[in-house]
Amino acid sequence: MRSELFAASNMEQESAQPGLRLQNSKLLKVELRGEIFARVGSMVAYQGNVQFQAQGSGGLGKFLKQKLTGEGVPLMKAVGQGDVFLADNASDIYLIDLEGPHDGLTINGANVLAFEPTLQWDIKMVQGAGMFSAQGAFNTVFSGQGRIAVTCKGTPVVLKVDQPTYADPQAAVCWSASLQTGYHRADQLGLGTLIGRTTGEAFTMSFAGQGFVVVQPSEQPAGLGAGGGGQQQQQGGLGSLFS
Repeated sequence: MRSELFAASNMEQESAQPGLRLQNSKLLKVELRGEIFARVGSMVAYQGNVQFQAQGSGGLGKFLKQKLTGEGVPLMKAVGQGDVFLADNASDIYLIDLEGPHDGLTINGANVLAFEPTLQWDIKMVQGAGMFSAQGAFNTVFSGQGRIAVTCKGTPVVLKVDQPTYADPQAAVCWSASLQTGYHRADQLGLGTLIGRTTGEAFTMSFAGQGFVVVQPSEQPAGLGAGGGGQQQQQGGLGSLFS
């Protein structure tokens, strides 16, 4: 049998080390030797002795926060020995390595695909969000040491925050946990707003301090977590996202 389908680039990528790595730009391979957390519905294939356990939002405290805020990451735990393939509606996947207790990253819950259990994480409210919580004001903060796989709908831009920076709440994928964030009304209330004419950008997120913000060229509706089967560039840590 002969076909370009069977080209070497499409064959399963092997590695001697367990953990998260990219099979290709839209498909994550987890060489499982223990356990890993992943978004519910993201598994597209697996081999070996693997069990999947529903985790809700990662414990009672996080579950209650998700119910109150509509945010968070609906999780499952993959446990066992084998290879697990994860994806999210053919979104692009990037790997980020956190390298210690002072390394922190805030991620839009809709963009979290999988992460290693060595990481600490929690659902936090964006500072200054106030009554705008329905706009996605609660996001997931990771710290510690370990690898995370995030998804982007299209090729992202990484903005260095060295001046006042603003982004659509649903387009912001992740940002430095050290940044000060808030919500800003983009539309100015006036005659145009009163008669139904708006810019279409009611609120933006603001970022201040020193760090970075990753923005995707897509605005996913607030509260809609990516997920569902049949879903996601080169291997690497934080550097691969910035290359």
